[in-house]
Amino acid sequence: MRYDAEHKAQTRERVLTEAVKAIRADGPHRVGVAGVMAKAGLTHGGFYAHFASKDDLVLAAVEQMFTGARGMFEQRTRDLPPREALQAYVRFYLSRAHRDAREVGCPLPVLSSDLPRMADPVRERFAEGVARLTASIAGRLAELGRPEPAALASSALSEMIGALSLARAIADPEQSDAVLLRSRNAIFSRLDLIDTGATT
Repeated sequence: MRYDAEHKAQTRERVLTEAVKAIRADGPHRVGVAGVMAKAGLTHGGFYAHFASKDDLVLAAVEQMFTGARGMFEQRTRDLPPREALQAYVRFYLSRAHRDAREVGCPLPVLSSDLPRMADPVRERFAEGVARLTASIAGRLAELGRPEPAALASSALSEMIGALSLARAIADPEQSDAVLLRSRNAIFSRLDLIDTGATT
């Protein structure tokens, strides 16, 4: 029945939402099926109506995280010329707000240190997510006529991920802010952008 299909889809979405929260909090390799199901208000026994295994759940959750990342990029850059689009995205990515929003921000800093321990399908999905985000940045760089936009986008994204991870790890707020600001300024310079905002 239509209601049953819709209800099952909604229930699966609830489980995925809790799985994403668990991954962000503890890492993908520490996700527990029983805990995720309990947080979703469901019994452990109902898990297999939605997912074939824990690995299947993690794979679907990682997909959802990257769907959110693509949506975040589009939201920050929609209807902007390429230069302003890149400025907006880099400024957001290397900001205090993003640093302090680990539970909803870009999945790349959250997942990158844990992925070597995960199964190949999850790592492949991660690589696909990285490639799509890199391509989105490269597309804007190509519109600006930058040489080798794919390589430049990959390098810039790698620095952004590293800077955000480091800023999150540093306890001193001033030092953490400085990491974000220095990296943002370096990326703006390397991408030949003009940063009109000096705050983090």
